[in-house]
Amino acid sequence: MRNIVLLSFAAGVLGLGIIAGFGLGIFVYPYWFLTDKAMETVAEPETKTVIKAGRFVHVNPKDPVHWGRGGVSILQGKDRERLVHLEPDFAVGPGPRFHVYLVDRPEIASNADFHASKAVDLGRLRAFEGSQVYQIPVSVDPAGVGSVVIWCKEFKVLISPARFSQKATARLG
Repeated sequence: MRNIVLLSFAAGVLGLGIIAGFGLGIFVYPYWFLTDKAMETVAEPETKTVIKAGRFVHVNPKDPVHWGRGGVSILQGKDRERLVHLEPDFAVGPGPRFHVYLVDRPEIASNADFHASKAVDLGRLRAFEGSQVYQIPVSVDPAGVGSVVIWCKEFKVLISPARFSQKATARLG
């Protein structure tokens, strides 16, 4: 009887250890693999026009985990190529499976706002800081983009929205 109790206890401790290890791994993973600062550049910037520009904001200053800062712009080239450029001062707090989205609403301040909007996933965030460039699909009209959002797909939580401050066009380079 004593052996059964000890065996049950050991199995329970082992199970809790595996669950805790998995949970810890989800949070530690980003630090191991996305530690480099991105330094992507916009090809031929002199041929691109800034359609919209803004900055990522920390929507809940009481939340030390889900934050973002830095510039973002939507660019259009002469060949009708459209890009989202996360600028060199871009940074977010680390986490698993962060993605870059274009949404139709200009004011995203909560998970509910994100879920209520039409969103287009541009792909996984390549680094937690630095310059990154994402292609906008041909089916998306940049005029209808209200915000660029960093979203955690793993936990379905808003990390940081960008608020556009510029709608006029300006030439890069």
